[in-house]
Amino acid sequence: MNNNVTALQLNKETQPLLDMRAITKNFGAFTALDAVDFSLYKGDVVAIIGPSGSGKSTLLRCINMLELINSGTITFKGEVLGTEMRGERCIRAPKKVLDRQRRYFGMVFQGFHLFPHYTVLENVLAGPCIVGRKKRAEVTELGKKLLARVGLADRIHHYPSQLSGGQKQRVAIARALAMDPEVMLFDEPTSALDPELVNEVLDVMRELAAAGTTMIIVTHEMEFARKVANKVVLMDGGVIVDQGSPAHIFSGGGTERCKRFLSSLGLRENS
Repeated sequence: MNNNVTALQLNKETQPLLDMRAITKNFGAFTALDAVDFSLYKGDVVAIIGPSGSGKSTLLRCINMLELINSGTITFKGEVLGTEMRGERCIRAPKKVLDRQRRYFGMVFQGFHLFPHYTVLENVLAGPCIVGRKKRAEVTELGKKLLARVGLADRIHHYPSQLSGGQKQRVAIARALAMDPEVMLFDEPTSALDPELVNEVLDVMRELAAAGTTMIIVTHEMEFARKVANKVVLMDGGVIVDQGSPAHIFSGGGTERCKRFLSSLGLRENS
């Protein structure tokens, strides 16, 4: 009996949290994702790297169902996400289903997307109150705790126009966390920031990773990917051309395409 229980527990631990199989996404005649396979396990911190236009952001947008895939399947804990099959065609699932499934994910975009007429605290509470239909009094303390977690306890009554870019992005992270997602998705969260503000956002993300948050991060921050991720994925031309541990990717163990990409960034093997 004990052996059976142990085997069952081990099997659960080895099952992907998120599984993408043969995902294709077209924009007209352009193929943004070409038969992509990708798996994510609980506690993973995956950094997705690659040149501009390689499909990185499209992959994230397909995961959180902002884009409808053309073929393939995406499952979360075994549940098919975002689509229903009609013959050989993928069609979008009903809105009620999409709204429920999107709560599995917290999304942080490049451009903050804060409500300018809401205070910092009101921005964080918007999801639980509007989408989760909770009363403000129920979630106010949660909002304050999340803002303290991202270092903005003293900014709760400020408006976005009164914040730096780094502070706005930290509010966006707190807002995503307020919905208690199972996976955090980051789409180049530092790309719109001045260089001196990048680390304040990366520090919050490091803290989340250290706390065991499951994360997928599209990023150009190679040092962050090297030190924080447990898996690095290189995309090019809508396909995954290499993936592995940071040690594998950044120490010269990757494909020739991977080596050329890192070299183009001025990164040398074993640097």
